[in-house]
Amino acid sequence: MRRRSPPVFEYLVGPFLQYGFMQRALFGAVVLSVSCAPVGVFLMLRRMSLTGDAMSHAILPGAALGFLFFGLEIIPMTAGGLAVGLLVALGSGVVSRFTIQKEDASMAAFYLISLAVGVLIVSWRGSSVDLMHVLFGSVLALNDAALTLIVAIAAFTYVVLLVFWRALVAECMDPLFLRSVSRIGGPVHLLFLVLVVLNLVGGFQALGTLLSVGLMMLPAVAARFWSNNVRSLCLIAVAMAVASSVGGLILSYHASMPSGPAIIFIAGAFYLFSALVGRRGVLSSLLVSARHKTA
Repeated sequence: MRRRSPPVFEYLVGPFLQYGFMQRALFGAVVLSVSCAPVGVFLMLRRMSLTGDAMSHAILPGAALGFLFFGLEIIPMTAGGLAVGLLVALGSGVVSRFTIQKEDASMAAFYLISLAVGVLIVSWRGSSVDLMHVLFGSVLALNDAALTLIVAIAAFTYVVLLVFWRALVAECMDPLFLRSVSRIGGPVHLLFLVLVVLNLVGGFQALGTLLSVGLMMLPAVAARFWSNNVRSLCLIAVAMAVASSVGGLILSYHASMPSGPAIIFIAGAFYLFSALVGRRGVLSSLLVSARHKTA
């Protein structure tokens, strides 16, 4: 007589054992989580959290141009998204440097224009289904090319983090000091923007242009409630991102929900939980205030 698996085991692990597309989605989402989360931490420390959101929208026209000429082919859409994302980052930087406008304002202008142009291009050639695929992705439909791209981006990200870790941390904490004592400040900042765009392009394959930044930023800002150390922040963010990916895929399978929004929903739940009960969350702050009043 065959021994039946526990219900909890079947609920949590069964989908990944039974279906190949779930295994591929799990692998892609976990690799993406490991790659995106540390980049999100550095964005948060630089007070550039909304820049990630802007950049995720900025890659849309390039991906849309790839779709316009080649359909839903990964290489053209990736190349287009990468090229336009870097162009937007460079353009907003030039405007902020040579005019009175700040970088956040110029980035907002560029990304709004990019978002509108991208939606118009996809709508012109494709259907509403194609538009939804580009905007929200499809982690359950990752193919070999998409998985290879995500793994390559993750490997490149960690090579850069290992080689330039000290410079990246210094550039986050005091960029003016780094540029005053070394010429590496400018190139490191540019290299970091390349990492942001690359990881957003990788996330676009699974979560679309609108949600790819969620897996990058939500675990990072949630980790901030638990630690001040940069290495610890990265580790906590990676753990939360991986848990969000696994939990979101399980939720999407059993509740028949879109996988991308389900992953971001779980990441959002981690953020709310951390904001409430984290070491530096709301409840901890209230307890500290109450102790000071009674002391």
